[in-house]
Amino acid sequence: MRTVLLCGMLIASLVVLAVAQSPAMQETAIKMSGRNISLKYSPVPVSGGKIIGVPASFHTDVNLEIQGLAVPKGDYTFYLLPDAKEWQLIISKQTGPQAATYNEKMDLGRVPMDMKKASAPVDALKMTLASLGSVAGKLDVAWQSTIASVPFNIDAVKANVEW
Repeated sequence: MRTVLLCGMLIASLVVLAVAQSPAMQETAIKMSGRNISLKYSPVPVSGGKIIGVPASFHTDVNLEIQGLAVPKGDYTFYLLPDAKEWQLIISKQTGPQAATYNEKMDLGRVPMDMKKASAPVDALKMTLASLGSVAGKLDVAWQSTIASVPFNIDAVKANVEW
């Protein structure tokens, strides 16, 4: 009994330590035409960190079009594929704990991101959703000295849920 109690305390201590060392989840959210759109992500520090394969949880209460890609309302995982010349935003149907490991077969699609140089380097990954009116918005991703953006809008044509 004493051994079980000690093991339980050790496991609990390790979990608390792991949570304390990992960056707190950040959330960015907007409302468009009264509908919620949100993104939760871990602000990976620039020092030694990589953003390839870092999942971000995305939720939309409304059908969207992201750079021409139809995204039906629901839950998704965003991944970033950075390159020196162009970044891509990967929108995956894979969600929950399984999304910790990227699976290409679960891609809804990939869209190119607009690139620009940041006015000042950032310390950690920063994602921001911004409303550009009642039917349009933008996702900005700041990493090191780069800002990658992708516009989106409410899809006026109902998306096919089988896509």
